[in-house]
Amino acid sequence: MSRVVCFGEALIDFLNTGQQLDGELMLNSFTQYPGGAPANAAVAVARLGGRAAFAGQVGDDAFGQFLLRALRRYGVDTAHTAVHETAPTPLAFVFLDAEGERSFTFRRDGTADIVLEAAQISDAWFVDTGIAHFCSNTMTDAHCASVTAHFVSRAKAHGAVVSFDVNLRHNLWPDGTVDIDTVNALVYKADLVKFAREELDHLSEGDEAAYLSRCFEHGVIAALVTDGPNPLEIRTATASTTVVPPTVTAVDTTGGGDAFIGAVLFGLSQDSKPAVYLADDVRLPRLVASAAHCGALAVTRRGAFPSFPTFADVAGIWDAP
Repeated sequence: MSRVVCFGEALIDFLNTGQQLDGELMLNSFTQYPGGAPANAAVAVARLGGRAAFAGQVGDDAFGQFLLRALRRYGVDTAHTAVHETAPTPLAFVFLDAEGERSFTFRRDGTADIVLEAAQISDAWFVDTGIAHFCSNTMTDAHCASVTAHFVSRAKAHGAVVSFDVNLRHNLWPDGTVDIDTVNALVYKADLVKFAREELDHLSEGDEAAYLSRCFEHGVIAALVTDGPNPLEIRTATASTTVVPPTVTAVDTTGGGDAFIGAVLFGLSQDSKPAVYLADDVRLPRLVASAAHCGALAVTRRGAFPSFPTFADVAGIWDAP
């Protein structure tokens, strides 16, 4: 079993859990949950029994200390998680509609995750690391984008399989729109890429077939395209496969995608040759189908870390070889 290192942001999700009347005002109630897509993915791997580490930076504040405790409590190695003396821990306020779908408001000006320096990325991060995973939220300005690119470069130099969950959040970018060229520069360096359907539409600028062809020409081995509760696609240079996720009643979709990709990473980490596994048009769909069950289970529970299944939760349907 190789280690999975997840790089990027750990933050606080303040989840809107209800409302209460106070005088003439209806006030929102929020519950503090640990979150951040790469941190979530690390926990999802660890919950299933994998070896996971989180590499990034939090603030030296109550929120940062809470995140460190939470990651450790869920079995994630935080040896590569720095604590910045002055930059704050990022915050996200998460609002849910009647179907459990989310909208976000972020507090992320000069936060610890985006002031990490490339010099802080050590070769120790990649010792016994089979898979290096990251997302796009540490690419929203020139500085943090260059640091993320350095992480990817070092991971590839150490022979790790590189996984990229693009996880686009337009409102984190300076002009309110994701910079397509910045994101695609690292899509093309990844071995595995996960897109939500609308993310693939945005990054491909309306020509999905040509875009995916370019991805495969640059060396992407597999692309996973999720679409909420709808069938998801597995695309490789040689095959296109559809997987139908189980039908559930969603309570909170916050951790669904991270539970899914974490389960994929967990499955890959169990194999001595994860890159070969990714290229296997028979084995990969079985793993993705198992991972889809993990994602579906997570959305029936609130929050991120607490919602992720253990292997015991899914052992009866886990079909990945």
